[in-house]
Amino acid sequence: QVHLVESGGGLVQPGGSLTLSCAASRSILSLNVMAWFRQAPGKERELVATLTSSGRRNYADSVKGRFTISRDNTKNTLYLQMNSLKPEETAVYYCNAKTPALDYWGQGTQVTVSS
Repeated sequence: QVHLVESGGGLVQPGGSLTLSCAASRSILSLNVMAWFRQAPGKERELVATLTSSGRRNYADSVKGRFTISRDNTKNTLYLQMNSLKPEETAVYYCNAKTPALDYWGQGTQVTVSS
């Protein structure tokens, strides 16, 4: 079992930057894939970025070149650096961790992009 806690959300102006963090309750070394998802009001949850245990990264087309997913295994923490944010990226951002048997989710952190 792993407990995930996101932080770092908030209000940012269009074009601004934020870094989200996801702290895990135990070592993340054994987690096959960690990811960030987001869900805007009235919309389905969508995948933003993934990072495998081998270090492979994948991004949604809409965030390529602007977002960076990374992890610090010594701190058991996953990050999402977000640059050039757009108003339509206002959403609750969720951390996800996958094992062969289970999916784990955090409670989410709100990101609001508005002037």
